[in-house]
Amino acid sequence: MQSKPVILFDGVCNLCNGSVQFVIKRDKQNRFQFASLQSEFGRSILAQYKLSSGDFDSFLLLENDTLFTKSTGALKVLSQLHNWHWSTILLFIPKFIRDAVYSFIARNRYRWFGKREACWVPTPELKAKFLQ
Repeated sequence: MQSKPVILFDGVCNLCNGSVQFVIKRDKQNRFQFASLQSEFGRSILAQYKLSSGDFDSFLLLENDTLFTKSTGALKVLSQLHNWHWSTILLFIPKFIRDAVYSFIARNRYRWFGKREACWVPTPELKAKFLQ
């Protein structure tokens, strides 16, 4: 069991990397750790929860041995950030609607925001927040 919640993200996606940097900037209490889905840790979580190891279109939050995916994972992270607690109200929107919007953005993220050739590498100061 991880001591802190872990955010798993597509390490080559510019939108996903921007989202991670958004979280890091607002994670005033240093709650989260991070791992790319392409990392050894990320792949082990995908296997453990029987998710496709080649499909990186979901933002995942692993918290207390529970894996939250797509809009639920994203909103649970957002609601724990400084000045973003209000976002928990968005969890009252039915999941099928939230996930439909999430999936539409996920399908188009490379076209709209671009893609890197390799996973983003954190600065030495941020490295402690990242697993493997």
